[in-house]
Amino acid sequence: MYPSKAAVEVIQLGRISYGRALQVQQLYVRRHLDSKDKLHNALLLCEHPPVYTIGIRQALYSFEEEQRLKLLGAEFFRSNRGGLITFHGPGQLVCYPILNLGCFKKSVRWYVCELERTVIDLCRKYGIKASTSPNTGVWVGDNKICAIGIHCGRYITSHGLALNCNTDMGWFENIVPCGIVGKGVTSLSQELGRDVSIEESIPRLLETFSDQFDCTLHHGEYSNNE
Repeated sequence: MYPSKAAVEVIQLGRISYGRALQVQQLYVRRHLDSKDKLHNALLLCEHPPVYTIGIRQALYSFEEEQRLKLLGAEFFRSNRGGLITFHGPGQLVCYPILNLGCFKKSVRWYVCELERTVIDLCRKYGIKASTSPNTGVWVGDNKICAIGIHCGRYITSHGLALNCNTDMGWFENIVPCGIVGKGVTSLSQELGRDVSIEESIPRLLETFSDQFDCTLHHGEYSNNE
């Protein structure tokens, strides 16, 4: 039996390339899969240099489209997460929960809803009224403030959420974010009319995450030698 409250280690990776972050996620996923008697739930927090990423529906994005986006000065990655194209870059808080859902609830739908509620509660603490919609993610009106795209295999999660804090929103103008036509994007800074940094947002995200997932958080360190 698992303890009544799952323990989750918080790892702050800082500014890290998307490709390297994929490798770190896989390392933590592998820890879950390789360990039979020890839990390795982790919350990886980071920020990426400019990068466009797409999910499992990759046929929609040609090589020419990939080259066009790279010429803008961003990287481009095809990944195994759910969802269509999105942008990650400076000023965006990216959170990759690497969790064994057996410690929580073995339901991917439940998990995605909990991520959405976590961000909605964070926005509420800032005085921003956010909500869900038929499209995954967290919205302020018709503008998405947080993208969510996950992967789950053998009930081990990877990928996660990307919250716009003080992101340069101009990067989104080059794509149809998440493939949703007629919708926009926004950020905490844009909604509040002041600069809201990643550093300011992290404690609130951790607070709302621990409340929503009913878990205990402890801070750890990632070693490049692992």
